[in-house]
Amino acid sequence: MTTLNGFTQFGDGPHKVIVLNGWFGSSVDWHALTPALDPERFGYAFFDYRGYGLSHEIDGAFSFDEVAGDVLALADHLGWPRFSLIGHSMGGMAMQRVLLAAPERIVKMAGVSAVPACGSRMDDTRLAMFSAAVDDVAKRAGIIHFSTGSRHAARWSANLAQQSQRESRREAFAAYLPHWATGDFAAQVEGNPTPVKLFVGEHDPAITVDLMTRTWLKWYPNATLESLPNAGHYAMYEVPVALATALENWLAEP
Repeated sequence: MTTLNGFTQFGDGPHKVIVLNGWFGSSVDWHALTPALDPERFGYAFFDYRGYGLSHEIDGAFSFDEVAGDVLALADHLGWPRFSLIGHSMGGMAMQRVLLAAPERIVKMAGVSAVPACGSRMDDTRLAMFSAAVDDVAKRAGIIHFSTGSRHAARWSANLAQQSQRESRREAFAAYLPHWATGDFAAQVEGNPTPVKLFVGEHDPAITVDLMTRTWLKWYPNATLESLPNAGHYAMYEVPVALATALENWLAEP
């Protein structure tokens, strides 16, 4: 029997959207956006991966191919034959696996500081640093602080790191890491005509305009890019109203 992943819904508009979080996140990440979202034009499902958030106790392989199957099962459950996708950080890779699994069902994709299909291309030293964050919440906080441009109060980064630890099972958190850190399926998406919009925080030191230009914009001919002022890697927390407005302005375009 298929197990349905946990999710929350907002809105019942005709344009359906499934939203995927990053490695440190969960469906909770998107709560700050909802006051600025239009429930009459859009219907959102904020999805939790196995081992995360509302899917915390669901076992699995914790892979992006599994995520793709789970997202499509959710869409079937909701009666959504076609829908758009939003993915933050590692959610950018995850949503592209959904696209590859069912390209005919995807209307648009929006990436928020989204990891490209080539992964983060981490070397052994950087991978070891991220691996250490699996069991060390202070290292999680350090990564969050750096990825937002080392601009915010240390207490904010610490709180987000602690939330990450609460919202994800250790084995799931550890298992997803190599899929986005070293995975590479760029050859499978090159030339894909799906409309894509990429949002990059101006203070994000890793997911930059240059990186997006060399990856997403190279592989998706219908991709465009927008830089978000006063944001780093976590725009949904740093500039939620601006992000919600930009996302819906683009999703509403014909």
